[in-house]
Amino acid sequence: MEPQDSAQGPPGGQQEEPQERAPRREPRDGYAQGLLDVGSRHEEVFVLDGDCSKASYTSRFQEAFPDRFLNIGIAECDIVGTAAGLSLLGKVPFANAYANFLTGRGFDQIRVSVAYSGRNVKIVGHNAGTSAAQEGATHLPLEDVSLMRSLPEMTVVCPCDAVETRKAVAAAYELDGPVYLRVAKLAVDVVTREDTPFDIGRALRLREGCDVTLVSTGCMLSEVLGAARRLHAQGVEAEVLHVHTVKPLDAQTLLDSVERTGCVVTAEEHSVIGGLGSAVAELVVENRPVPMERVGTRDVFGLSGTMDELFDYFGLRARDIAQAALRAVGRRSG
Repeated sequence: MEPQDSAQGPPGGQQEEPQERAPRREPRDGYAQGLLDVGSRHEEVFVLDGDCSKASYTSRFQEAFPDRFLNIGIAECDIVGTAAGLSLLGKVPFANAYANFLTGRGFDQIRVSVAYSGRNVKIVGHNAGTSAAQEGATHLPLEDVSLMRSLPEMTVVCPCDAVETRKAVAAAYELDGPVYLRVAKLAVDVVTREDTPFDIGRALRLREGCDVTLVSTGCMLSEVLGAARRLHAQGVEAEVLHVHTVKPLDAQTLLDSVERTGCVVTAEEHSVIGGLGSAVAELVVENRPVPMERVGTRDVFGLSGTMDELFDYFGLRARDIAQAALRAVGRRSG
């Protein structure tokens, strides 16, 4: 899919970011609703799970369509291989497991049986990012986007909230080809609306600005919008782009934005190595070099704790993003 020419905005113009605490929902709830939506309309949709259907909420699909649900067990390689086989029969399989195990243990099968073979398989990584923190450091995936983004033919989608995750399921179904969909577990702020557009490969411009471009993906959007408000209070106007599709990147929208602002900050709940920060850096350095800062985890493994504790520990808060933006603005001005 080629990058689109321009970013989308909600009907009626720019979406106002929430000034008070937004309602919170679990993105996995939106995912389950999305599965029921496509499953009720399309009999070729199958759901495969790795013995975690209660945690991933795929049990709801199992209850509604038991004949199209397969619990493969804790066997990520087999989940992917079975999904690839189902795709050869004209089915559209959604292969579900914890993101760290599915993309780690199952990487070879995803690479050869799905991406290389061009199969219409949807790889769904659950407990993504810090939402798996309380399950222990080994269960916390900070490298999954990097792994999936490295694969040719793989589309990588990281929704920001439950509303957008539901839309992402429908969009993934409509796209004929391999998709990696990253789904978070714990409740996060709902910052998009039912009428907010969602098209794979197109960024959302949620705030206009002329001083710095803030680029978000996944559950970081609420923090990025908070950073924009902090910067506004200091006389710095930030443009906010939400990039739910890390691959293919909406190159033109990003380049148009950095042309206006002259500097850019990326924010992701993932390693800065190979994720959104790397994708934007590669684009910018080859086309429009500007001062850039990357907010994310930095060449480290995860830790056990709560999601809030890890956001603080890894420096993923609005204040951290605002500080990075001020550094970028200072480098541009200097």
